[in-house]
Amino acid sequence: MFRIKIIPHQLRFKRPAGTSRGVYTDHKVWFVVFRDNNDASHYGIGECAPLHDLSCDYIPDYAKTLASFCKITEEKQQVDRELLRHHPSILFGLETAMQHYQQRSWQLWDSPFSRGEEGITINGLVWMGDHATMMQQIESLLSRGFRCIKLKIGALDFERELHLLRFIRNHYTANEITLRVDANGNFTYDEVMEKLHQLAKLDIHSIEQPIAAGEWQKMAELCASTPLPIALDEELIGVNNPDQKRELLATIRPQYIILKPSLHGGIAGCTEWINRADEINAGWWITSALESNIGLNSIAQWCATFNNPLPQGLGTGTLYTNNIPMPLEIRGDRLWLDPNGKFLKNE
Repeated sequence: MFRIKIIPHQLRFKRPAGTSRGVYTDHKVWFVVFRDNNDASHYGIGECAPLHDLSCDYIPDYAKTLASFCKITEEKQQVDRELLRHHPSILFGLETAMQHYQQRSWQLWDSPFSRGEEGITINGLVWMGDHATMMQQIESLLSRGFRCIKLKIGALDFERELHLLRFIRNHYTANEITLRVDANGNFTYDEVMEKLHQLAKLDIHSIEQPIAAGEWQKMAELCASTPLPIALDEELIGVNNPDQKRELLATIRPQYIILKPSLHGGIAGCTEWINRADEINAGWWITSALESNIGLNSIAQWCATFNNPLPQGLGTGTLYTNNIPMPLEIRGDRLWLDPNGKFLKNE
């Protein structure tokens, strides 16, 4: 028998993180700790990390809702994935805490990554900011050996953003450096095709969410005629029913989807998305969503079970001044886990 303890934690960014929706300076998360009633050394930890302006399950009394689902989980002594289907951040925290509890080990899934034998190739992320700040980030990532770089665009004048992308292309071919961009739904439908053509000239790998979510037919038209691959991200948020997932992908037929367990249905829901994407031959990759190292560790270990050759979006563990210490390390353009390193201790 286990009980669940909830521990709130306010993560603080080392520097403001700019997105098209605003600037983050902190991020409140909740850790859920499963603890065996008869064996204090037997425990499991998961992380519930909703984003207040993006998660479909974030509400002002989120903590109260989380507490009620933890009570139900205690009563059932299992995670009810169907009950939690529409609460992805809570589902992710509880199902990964249960995985840890059942495995009795920080090796949540068995893979060369979790055994410390292989790293996961990741993209380097350039946050929105002024031109000089973004250029500085680009040069830093290139000097550290990243071969896939993702830029968040939509904050600057588009010509200035093209200038940043041209800077990379003037020095590196598409075979040397892969470029991804994320518009966060920032372009209007009337302007988007012209911008896609300008981006395509720079051999961009893909663009995430070029127009706002919810316009399935317009997005379908873009995906059918786009000069560069389109990846869906925000479009998937709140689409939690399996039939709806199949309908969305069959309608839009994107080239890629991007999966964030805290936003897109937890581990169980993202697995459904992968199966639906396979049905239409769409590619996919997995990304963290500003979780602490607790959540990042769970996502990375799950991600490693797929052997997906594309660079994943798992480089957010260095963002915070008060992150949870875990033996995760970025070396070059790969994320590594040291299974013999210092993990969070049971207290």
